[in-house]
Amino acid sequence: MRVDDFDFDLPRELIADHPIEPRDAARLLVIGDRLADRHIGDLPSLLRPGDVLVANDTRVIPARLTGTRGAATIEVTLHLDRGHGEWRAFVKGARRVKPGDTIRFADDFAAEVIEKSLEGDVSLRFSCASDALKAQLERHGRMPLPPYIHRNRDGDPRDRHDYQTMFAAKDGAVAAPTAGLHFTPPLLAALKAAGLMLETVTLHVGAGTFLPVKAEDTADHRMHAEYGMIDAATAARLNAARAQGGRIVAIGTTSLRLLESAVAETGEIQPFAAETTLFITPGYRFRAIDVLLTNFHLPRSTLFMLVSAFAGLERMKAAYAHAIAARYRFFSYGDACLLFPAGAR
Repeated sequence: MRVDDFDFDLPRELIADHPIEPRDAARLLVIGDRLADRHIGDLPSLLRPGDVLVANDTRVIPARLTGTRGAATIEVTLHLDRGHGEWRAFVKGARRVKPGDTIRFADDFAAEVIEKSLEGDVSLRFSCASDALKAQLERHGRMPLPPYIHRNRDGDPRDRHDYQTMFAAKDGAVAAPTAGLHFTPPLLAALKAAGLMLETVTLHVGAGTFLPVKAEDTADHRMHAEYGMIDAATAARLNAARAQGGRIVAIGTTSLRLLESAVAETGEIQPFAAETTLFITPGYRFRAIDVLLTNFHLPRSTLFMLVSAFAGLERMKAAYAHAIAARYRFFSYGDACLLFPAGAR
């Protein structure tokens, strides 16, 4: 399909720079047989007893670093942990670095450039062990907010909390699974009281999620790899719930992509521990999930392509037009929508 098919105009003032408080007060556009304006706090009444919500429990690390190579200032965003101190990273000013260069972030914190890829990112090798690297990132790194959130050079200290979901448990993401940002302990308690269940899986979201689609046709776009995990016990519980008539409700596109990466042709979710590059566009046949809760996504983005595959491109264009007219808040810190496939509710 043409990437232009997924374009739309969005006023800048609808892009949220901070989350609403409390988180579950965010607005929720229900996209079913018709559109309905609700709130996140209404989720218990919008789903059915026996449904299972699946959240991503990845934790965002402060993966954005500013360093120097000689007199040059170099900005680095880590996006994929290759193990043994090696990370793939996007580098602002990548043309100024070459293999063998050292980028220094502090007197006792540096990395060597070991490779530059054709895709435009680089491989860095840090000299410290993983635990020490984690401590250095906490000390010197900044939260890797997407480029559409306006911050000054020093950032906003609140983002250390705001850009983290309540499910965050496993370090590794360099972008938040933003649908999870809407959840609070009182909302979880209300969902449980309504007979809904919660499971967690892990997909370490990469900064590649923010990269623009430069190809003119979706067939020519390549996704960056992201590492995900579903253990055998979780897979078994999800399959059992579905066998008993419950629906799988993905909290966000990251949970959806992981579940769809782990599902067999039969619809059975398998244990999973690998990288995924799954790219979902209209025509894809969903096997693992039945309902999707997600934020509003960028025009021409892989995520808008994904929701269009799930709910239909024309339905999503109409829903986004409604959201814009009704002044919903967009993107990571914005409002959300609850998507049902056409004819389902």
